[in-house]
Amino acid sequence: MKQIQISFHIVFFFIVALLTQDLRSQNERPAPKFVYKAEESLFSGNYHASIEKCEKAFKRLGTRGSLREKGSMAYNIAEANRNLSRYEEANKWYGVCVELKHFQFIPEIYFYKGNMLKMMGDFPNALKMYELYKKVAPKSMSKEIEDAITSLQKYKDFSSDESRLVIKVEAKINSNKYDMSPSFADKKGKVIYFSSSREESFGESRDLITGHKFMDIFMATYDDKGNTSDIKTIDTEGIINTSQNEGSVCFDSKRKIMFFTRCPNPSKVSLGCDIWQVDVVGEEFENPIKLNLKSSDSISVGHPCITEDGRMLIFASDMEMNSKGVKSYGGKDLWYVLYDKKTKTWESVPNNMGPEFNTFADELFPSIGLQGEFYFASNGHIGIGGLDIFMAQRVGTENKWSDVKNMGYPINSTGNDYGICAVDNKSGFFTSERKTSSSSEYSSDIWSYTLPPNLFDLRVIVHEAGNKSKKIEGAKVEVVPSDGVKWEGLTGDKGKEKGKTVKWVQKKDKSRYILADKTYTLKASKEGYYEDLRGAKFSTIGMDQSQSFLIEMTLLPIKEIRPPEIRYPLDQWTFINDASCMSNDSLQYLFELLDQNQNITIDLYSHTDARDTEIHNQALSENRSKAVYNFLVDKGIDPRRIKPVGKGESEPATLILENGEEVTLKEEYINQFKLSDKAKFEQLHQINRRTTVLITSTEFDANTAPPADPSWIKYKTPLPR
Repeated sequence: MKQIQISFHIVFFFIVALLTQDLRSQNERPAPKFVYKAEESLFSGNYHASIEKCEKAFKRLGTRGSLREKGSMAYNIAEANRNLSRYEEANKWYGVCVELKHFQFIPEIYFYKGNMLKMMGDFPNALKMYELYKKVAPKSMSKEIEDAITSLQKYKDFSSDESRLVIKVEAKINSNKYDMSPSFADKKGKVIYFSSSREESFGESRDLITGHKFMDIFMATYDDKGNTSDIKTIDTEGIINTSQNEGSVCFDSKRKIMFFTRCPNPSKVSLGCDIWQVDVVGEEFENPIKLNLKSSDSISVGHPCITEDGRMLIFASDMEMNSKGVKSYGGKDLWYVLYDKKTKTWESVPNNMGPEFNTFADELFPSIGLQGEFYFASNGHIGIGGLDIFMAQRVGTENKWSDVKNMGYPINSTGNDYGICAVDNKSGFFTSERKTSSSSEYSSDIWSYTLPPNLFDLRVIVHEAGNKSKKIEGAKVEVVPSDGVKWEGLTGDKGKEKGKTVKWVQKKDKSRYILADKTYTLKASKEGYYEDLRGAKFSTIGMDQSQSFLIEMTLLPIKEIRPPEIRYPLDQWTFINDASCMSNDSLQYLFELLDQNQNITIDLYSHTDARDTEIHNQALSENRSKAVYNFLVDKGIDPRRIKPVGKGESEPATLILENGEEVTLKEEYINQFKLSDKAKFEQLHQINRRTTVLITSTEFDANTAPPADPSWIKYKTPLPR
């Protein structure tokens, strides 16, 4: 709530008073009475009135006033506008301070002007102001200024990660006053409570700080379509809403107890904010109790947040230390107390949440997410604007969190962002002081965020097994969802997509083919190709972002397989890999063929040339087929799908000559070149030392297939003669 900052306003008044006193003592003449009156209005906290009076005083000073008098008045105007989140006006008057060289007395003017420019999104000029401040006050606010510069440098990191979240201002809830701190009164996220200073708030008095009525807690009801209705105060009996400021609501897990913040009127400057709890009975509130969370009435505590198990109450406070001497880290910190089940009371001594969460600046608006994650707002951690929303993941089952991260754009903006609450894993509400298209004011409004459904599409390419470059046109692709009706398409169907692919994006009614949290099975087929029993699968289950799926499928043509050559040196079963023949390429081809078509089984036929005895060549050919067998098995192919067969010298290869004649490379044909062309003689023998493949089945079943022959892995050695 804005009101939790009251202590800082008081400090600000004292600072201004001291500066003014110093100014008066150093001037030869006392300041005019109208200057005194203007300053008094500012000290009272009535920013709206003080801006008008100080601007009139600045104008009346004219040429009569000294540069220091005019600079001091301009500074007052800038500060009043800053506290009202009027960043453009504040920036303008800080600029006047610079022109009047008032930074000689208050060098922080450069820092504040940089902050205003940052909130306005003018990062280059904001950086210039920070650098000027470092020059005029090199030893002052070193931590603050370095963090400010770092945040400007990291802004691109926050915004470059383009989140899919869609945010919008909740115009039907918001008024032309402050609206903030949404929370849910029900588990379904249909009833939202929020704080507002709208005209319907209780009483007629005005907050001197904001110029609005004192804040009350209101409610709005959402229907299933997201429409709002019945926006009204939650209380007309004065139990919750009073003539003071109320806001920042949270509930226990059963929605039976509500915690909220109540702050006294600004006129009661000695009193700070308190956290109250009240019993929720239907639509009524009973037994309001002020929690004993502070050692002094002047301390402010607020923004309650209770964990799901009801054991920890987290809140923000400006206390400098607890009663045990544990100090804060500066500004407003996050503190917590634990619930004692035996005494049925909360601890009286708060515990600090520690340096992982708290900084030298302000940490406010804690809340717990649906998965136990911890949210809070801070202007001390590196962020985008003023207050940013940060999240820490829960650790284990206890109420502990770590790994604080900025939620980034678009949740966070260059303005103040805080008070987030989730409806479900994909939607929720938060407070932001960013500009809207309909308003130039940086005013507190309630915004919603939604994660749109992930969008998926599917493209399928079908090519021949072992030959990716040969795309198959006219192949039928059948898609079967895990819980839906199947559909099909043809590759090359120009109604889907030009080329040799088939693509599915959305139907005529704009609904999508591929949906979230489903598994899809694909089958491909075409006449002239073996049936695709293996198919392909993909899943969208658990995917947290949109994706275009590209599935490559293969079909095996019904024809003799002619793999690239697998050849062997004379009288050996090792593979030739040189300029004449790269056997490893052929072996890889066989592996991919079997891997992509896991329903097929093959026989490996290995051969020798005619040199040496038949019995020797038979054993040699068997070893050669076993060498290929072992290669494939070592690569992960099921051995039951492969049968090594040695053919010896019995089936010489055929060769097509340049004139088109086909010859069989029998020994008598080859021997004619033994003396006349030794190279050709060896080449023809080499062609006979080969391995070929025969598909024997397209119906391999791993569940029923018999075991492989264990002898297939053993080589015959020494070879018989």
